[in-house]
Amino acid sequence: MSNTLQSPYDHWRNRYLLMRHGHSQANQQGVIVSSPERGVADFGLSALGEQQLAQRVADWQWPTPTRVVHSDFLRTSQTAAHIAAAFGLTPSVETRLRERYFGELEGQGDDRYPSIWALDAQNAEHQHHQVEAVSAVAERMCAVIDAWEQQASGEIIVLVSHGDPLQILLTALAGKPLSQHREQSALIPASITQIGG
Repeated sequence: MSNTLQSPYDHWRNRYLLMRHGHSQANQQGVIVSSPERGVADFGLSALGEQQLAQRVADWQWPTPTRVVHSDFLRTSQTAAHIAAAFGLTPSVETRLRERYFGELEGQGDDRYPSIWALDAQNAEHQHHQVEAVSAVAERMCAVIDAWEQQASGEIIVLVSHGDPLQILLTALAGKPLSQHREQSALIPASITQIGG
């Protein structure tokens, strides 16, 4: 599962492999786990997720990473550890890559997502149910790319994050309205999307 987008920059200094974490226990249980209080220590990869990561490494078809950077949630930390170990790298934490916070929906069934996405499509600034605004997610995710573009050159950086934040980032980088983030192809667990140089 590989998608490549055109650069919003005139010239990329690095290449990025945007990776969604492998299938997680939250996915398996069908629950929303978006708060650091629950997601950092619990709800890691499921057995299926572990298999996906082993397969992803065995069938690696992307450039060899020079860095692995990840959200501090357990499911992304474990995903990053698989990739880093395969290439002899030490993963580093970047809290701006965290899951989008779903506010009052925390701990509820993942069948609640579409109601939020419908609100997103109307207004990327909304914070109904104390959900983190799409615009705020885009800002912190783009800031990660901007920081690496300023401080490094010639790197191949795996950024391990979550479905919604990555789709929002890809929407922002494509120069599309953030309200359209669900029009992006859904990122399946353990998928990698290459952007940049």
